[in-house]
Amino acid sequence: MLENLTREVLNNTDTSQECATAGADLLKAVAELDRAFRQAKKPSLATTPSEDIGGKSMLANDHSGLGNREGAQVPVLPPILDKSLEEAVFTHPGMSNDFNTTYDRLEILGDAYIELVATKLVWHTFPGLPSGRISQIRETLVKNETLAGYATMYGFDCRASVPKDYLKQPKRWMKTKGDIFEAYVAAVVLSDAVNGYSAVETWLTQLWAPKLKCLDHPPVTLQAKEALAKRIMGKGVKLKYVDERGPVQLEGGMQIFNVGVYLTGWGWTNKHLGSGQGLSKSIAGDQAARAALQNMSLIDEIAAVKKSGNAGKS
Repeated sequence: MLENLTREVLNNTDTSQECATAGADLLKAVAELDRAFRQAKKPSLATTPSEDIGGKSMLANDHSGLGNREGAQVPVLPPILDKSLEEAVFTHPGMSNDFNTTYDRLEILGDAYIELVATKLVWHTFPGLPSGRISQIRETLVKNETLAGYATMYGFDCRASVPKDYLKQPKRWMKTKGDIFEAYVAAVVLSDAVNGYSAVETWLTQLWAPKLKCLDHPPVTLQAKEALAKRIMGKGVKLKYVDERGPVQLEGGMQIFNVGVYLTGWGWTNKHLGSGQGLSKSIAGDQAARAALQNMSLIDEIAAVKKSGNAGKS
């Protein structure tokens, strides 16, 4: 009776969401209970990951840099609609001679989907970011430490069938949890050809939102305001950074701000120089300054007026 109820909670999207809303600890406890039932039927499974390693509980201490505040709502876990795929997601290749019943192939496909979603998200979140910085931010989102942390948050570690010795090897165990997370992503997409990918994209966007909020914009971009001021500022001249329209709400709680930079001085009044977007007003302002600097004909004209000391045309 209890075993069936536990399985229903994990497999039903609505009930899983209720648990997630109540907190990650509750969802993890249900997953660990389900694992206990599975262990009773499969004595060869590894012992629960919550056992002590070096005197410390892995579940209590392995947060892998999630950055989530305690009690924060966990994004809805998209379901795997194919039960055989779901079973494979949580089965280590070392636990079966048939790789189709393990996550061996799934984690490769899941890794590709995660890379794609992360790249698109960073691309759209940080307009104008150079490719090198896009790669750096993407790596923060997709690295094993991050994915393993999410796997722990959802109780994937408690459902995993892995070799016993893995639990006493923290680095290998972390890599395994990351692989399981990647396999889960692939299984969601494969089990729902119509909505699977969009469900995964929405879910990952929400998961990554706290990390993106904490990321500093690249220093080269944050110097744009200073560079613009150096080119055209002078006595009695004003550069004004203005919200051009309200922030755009993104999935996961993020906002995109829109700021324009305007010049008053050297014969111009409230002259629009450029506009920019960003996750904060300061970032958006720097993007606006960068856009202004890229309008070289206008900036050169203003700089020439500044140099000559004569008023430009209104």
